[in-house]
Order: sequence, then structure tokens, then C-alpha cells
Amino acid sequence: MPRAKAPAIKTLTVGKFYADHGTGLGLELVGDSAGMERPIAEPTINRPGLALAGFFRYFASKRIQVAGHAELSYLRGLSAVERASRIEALFEQGIPCLVVARGLPLPNGLLELAAKAETPVFRTPLVTMKFINSATIALEDEFAPVASEHGSMVDIMGIGVLIRGKSGIGKSECVLGLIERGYSLVSDDITRLRNLEGRELIGNSKELTRFHMEVRGIGIINVAAVFGVGSVRPEKQLDLVVTLKDWHDVEEIDRLGLDRDTYEILGIPIPHVTIPVRTGRDLARLVEVAALDQKLKAMGHDAAREFNERLLRAMKPGQKK
Repeated sequence: MPRAKAPAIKTLTVGKFYADHGTGLGLELVGDSAGMERPIAEPTINRPGLALAGFFRYFASKRIQVAGHAELSYLRGLSAVERASRIEALFEQGIPCLVVARGLPLPNGLLELAAKAETPVFRTPLVTMKFINSATIALEDEFAPVASEHGSMVDIMGIGVLIRGKSGIGKSECVLGLIERGYSLVSDDITRLRNLEGRELIGNSKELTRFHMEVRGIGIINVAAVFGVGSVRPEKQLDLVVTLKDWHDVEEIDRLGLDRDTYEILGIPIPHVTIPVRTGRDLARLVEVAALDQKLKAMGHDAAREFNERLLRAMKPGQKK
């Protein structure tokens, strides 16, 4: 079974950012629409106060620029000629776009200079820091490293489980059994995972196949239509990876569960369990128990270690069994 594909380099244009997050951020395009294809190369925001004062040595020109009360008050205090010169110098840096916060009125001549430089200008009613915080979260999500993993993902009582295995091993039947027990499908066959700030993986499905499953012998089914809207969810944090493996292909079976295995995706190790597949085994039940056991471990209760400690205490001379 191949590992997750290496993440591709993320590209984001001003137009896509506006289309995806403009409503949530209250953005209004107030200038010319030219320049919407400009790339946003860094997932953060910059305030161009020093740049407007003429200092460009460490200017972050690849970021979205946000002007608030401070920047606009400074510009209004300049003469018309000096103000135009400072704004023109800012646009000459090739910035992706300019956002004016608080719904403030634009300085005279700004839109004309922006149209000349083909730089989009937006306005938002949000206060400056509120916009910066919200936009940064949106950008971090957009720029999060993404990889695809062969496997289906299910939410089992709050535990996101990725079920892997060779073709024909029984993944679909296992997932169907879990859905019948009241759990929710996140993705089928191919799971898209993104790394958020190096601390967690969020799994979802491609838009085209979302909430659908392929069941051999039946075909494509709409899970939400068949089992109800509660049987699906758009995304979930990944907490456990379960690999289904043919009984004869498992070299050694951990009978106690003391050895903790991990499966690394995008540099993040995820707890990993291998379940041997054999005729007559209830895979859905076994995956369910593995997920609930992982939930207990996350709460600080490790049954295997607790049993091992009890066993060691019982073996000591003078200890009650």
C-alpha cells in the first residue's frame, strides 16, 4: 500500500481568496477588477505603515496589505503630491492587493493609482485586528500542506479513523457496517488530508465524491440519502489509522497491545493498528473497539499497560493475585 503522496506547492490568487472568503471577511471590491489573478505567496497579513513612510528594505510585498486608521491618517496628513507618490511607490512593489479596514473612506487618488498598477482594492467593515486575525486563519487553512491517502475515513464517537488495506480486503463492507451502527462517513476510498500548523490532520473527501460510496456488486450509493443526513460529515480530525491485512500476511500479532505503532502522514505520527482479516471476523466491530480504545488512551487509560502493571505486581513475592 503506497504512502500518502507528497504535498504539492500551494498557489492562491487574489480572485480565489476573494471568492472563497470574501463573504466571511466582509470584503467588497471597490476598485478595478484587474489584477485578480495576482498570486498570494505567504499565508499572513502585512500592514504597510513603514512602506508608506518610504522604508522598503524589509517590506513583505508578497502578502495581502491592510490599511487601518493609522495608515490612512498618515496619508491624509500628506500633501496631495506626496500622498500620490507614497501610494504609487507601494503599488510598484507588486503587492497582491490592498484591503482598507473599518469601512473607512479611501484617500483621494488611491483608486486611480490602483487601476494604473492593476492592483485590486477591497474594503471591509471589520476592525483592522479582527480582519487580520480572521484572514490569517483563512490563509493558514488555504496554505496547509495537503496529501491524499488510499483509504476510507469514518467518525466513530468523535474519533476520526482512516481504514486502509489492499483492494478487495473488505474496507467498504467494514465502513458500511460502521455506518449501520450509527457512525458517520467522512470519505470513501481516497481521503484528502491537510496538515494544520503541524499539530493535527484534517480529513475530508473531494467535492465530486463527497457523501458517496462505491460498494462492489451494488455500485455508487448516496450515503446521506440511504442512511440519513446523520450518517455523513464533511470533515474530521484524524485520530487513528487502521490497516486491514490478510491473516496470512501478518508476520507477528501483538496479543497484548503494549507496542504502540504509528503511521506518519505529512510529518505527523498517528496511532496505528493492524487488524488481521479472516473469514467470519466482524471487521466493523473490531474497528469500532479499536476506535473506542484509542478514545480511552487519549483520556489517559491504557488497558494493555494497566493490565501489564497488574500482572507484574501479582508476580512479586508476597503480593496478592
